[in-house]
Amino acid sequence: MVRKFLIERISWILLFLFLQLLVLSISFVDTTIPLESMFYIVFLSLLIFVVFLTVRYSKETKFYRSLEERSNDLDLKSLAIPDSPFEHIVEQSMITQTEKLKQQATYNRLMLEQEKDDMLAWIHEVKTPLTTMHLMLERMNDEELKALMTYEWLRIYLLLDQQLHQRRIPFIENDLYVDEVDLEDILFQEIKTLQSWCIHKGIGFDIDLTVATVMSDAKWVAFILRQLLTNAVKYSDASDIYIRSEKQDEQVILVIEDSGRGIDAKDLPRIFDKGFTSTTAHHDNAATGMGLYLTKNVAQALLIHIEVQSQLGKGTTFTLAFPKRNDFVNLSVTLGQENL
Repeated sequence: MVRKFLIERISWILLFLFLQLLVLSISFVDTTIPLESMFYIVFLSLLIFVVFLTVRYSKETKFYRSLEERSNDLDLKSLAIPDSPFEHIVEQSMITQTEKLKQQATYNRLMLEQEKDDMLAWIHEVKTPLTTMHLMLERMNDEELKALMTYEWLRIYLLLDQQLHQRRIPFIENDLYVDEVDLEDILFQEIKTLQSWCIHKGIGFDIDLTVATVMSDAKWVAFILRQLLTNAVKYSDASDIYIRSEKQDEQVILVIEDSGRGIDAKDLPRIFDKGFTSTTAHHDNAATGMGLYLTKNVAQALLIHIEVQSQLGKGTTFTLAFPKRNDFVNLSVTLGQENL
């Protein structure tokens, strides 16, 4: 800050030094003016000027130091009180701009809320004809056509469900209800939804749940399992998907293992990135790159740790480590404070 202050005042400092040199030059040329006396006056002037600069530095940089040290937010309370007309101009300009930004942020937030509500309403409206369509498919006699139509229906249903939860994730803390969750019920419900697709591809499930209950939110756990099971079925041929659970150090571990096409080692660090599909199957137009990204976000909100192991051509294993009960007590307290 000292360097900046001196640079800002460099023209005044140079002017002062020039005037002192001018006085000494005149004294040197004009013999009637005592040179020693002029040196003494210049010395005192320099001394007073240094003291003056020191005082002004402390006074003039206080406001700008507070500007430099303030947080990058819209709160101006940390600013020092302006001490000059120019500082008042800066402060007034910042206040005006801050108010405009706050108004714009409020407007954007309202528009985002409106867009989210409209999208949710539209998704719920579309689900009604989808349900009717599913009932109609169940009555079809042509099994081959029924299987194809059911697969396309399931794709639409899963994409709508993904959009629905994507709109809810930013406000997930308002939608959590932590309770005992029966993993077996959720898994069988999700497998039932994928049943026609699994039959069409010749995929079965081998389930061994040593521990069947966890502390979590049933709706969001169902969403996580839906995404993982959908991926496992989508990228597997005729084979079994293995699902097992166990307890390790008071944590419930759920493992979902398939024998599908697997993930390339160079893609593994990026599979949870938004919009990332694959580098080995980049032509796959059916992939949106959103499923695992949303899964990771939901898992973080539920304090679920996800690990993935995969080998290209040999399948993929997802491991979900659910939090301990005490971890969820801390989460509940945190959410309660945020809501206040």
